[in-house]
Amino acid sequence: MDSLSRLENQSIYIIREAFNKFEHLAMLWSIGKDSTVLLWLARKAFLGHVPFPLVHVDTSYKIPSMIEYRDRLVREWNLELIVGKNEEVLRGGTTYPNGKATRVECCGTLKRDALKQVLDKHHFTGVIVGVRRDEEPTRAKERYFSPRDKNMEWNVEDQPPELWDQFKTDFEKGAHIRIHPLLHWTEVNVWEYIERERIPVIPLYFANGKGVRYRSLGCAPCTAPITSNARTVAEIIEELRQTRTPERSGRAQDKESEDAFEKLRRDGYM
Repeated sequence: MDSLSRLENQSIYIIREAFNKFEHLAMLWSIGKDSTVLLWLARKAFLGHVPFPLVHVDTSYKIPSMIEYRDRLVREWNLELIVGKNEEVLRGGTTYPNGKATRVECCGTLKRDALKQVLDKHHFTGVIVGVRRDEEPTRAKERYFSPRDKNMEWNVEDQPPELWDQFKTDFEKGAHIRIHPLLHWTEVNVWEYIERERIPVIPLYFANGKGVRYRSLGCAPCTAPITSNARTVAEIIEELRQTRTPERSGRAQDKESEDAFEKLRRDGYM
C-alpha cells in the first residue's frame, strides 16, 4: 500500500469510529482544501453519501467565489448544509472591517461564537474538523479525539493519550468532541491526494496570471495571496517542496499578537 493510501485508510477509520460513537455528529466545512479533502474522505467512507450535516460558519466576509463554490458542491453532491452566522454581531457592525474590533476579537465573535450557537441549537456532541499538526504549532498539540467543555474551551494540558489507535470517546456530560481525521497529514500530502483523486478545489488556490495565488483561505480582509506562478496542482506540489514559508503566513489575525492563535483555540476556535 502506498503512503497516500495509508493516510486515506487511517482517516476513513477515524471518520467511521466517530460516526459509530457519536449520536449527534457534524462536520465543519470551511470550503478550503483541507476540509474539502475531509469531505471527499467522508463520501468515500460511506459510499458516496455523507450521513451527517456539514456546518459552515459564515462570517459574511468570505471571498464571494468561495460561497459560489460551496453552494455548487452542495447541489452536485447532495449535501446537508447548516450555515452558522452571528447575526447579532453582524447587525451591530462590531467587526474588524468596520473598525470596531481587533482581528482576533472579530474571529472570536464571528467564528467561535457562531459555531457555539450552531452546536447549542443542534446539540452536536461530535464535530469533525480538518486540522493538521503541521499547519500551525498550536494544532500540533491536538489529539484525534479532542474534548472541549460545555463552553467549548480546550484544556491543552489535559489531553487523553492515544496509543496503538486506541481512542477515548466517552467524556463528561456537556462536553463536545472535536475529531481530527487529517491530523497526521501534511500540506503536501493534501495536494498529492487532491491530484490523485482529482478533487475539485476552489480556483483561488491557483495563480491567476498576475503572479499570485492563495495558499490558505479565510476572510477577505484578513487573508492575503502569496507570490506564485503555480497554475496546476502538480506545480503547487513542486512549489511547496521548495518553500520554507509557513502555510498561514498570509493570515493576518495570526500576527496580531504572539499567542493570538493559541488563545483563540483554547477558547473554542477551529
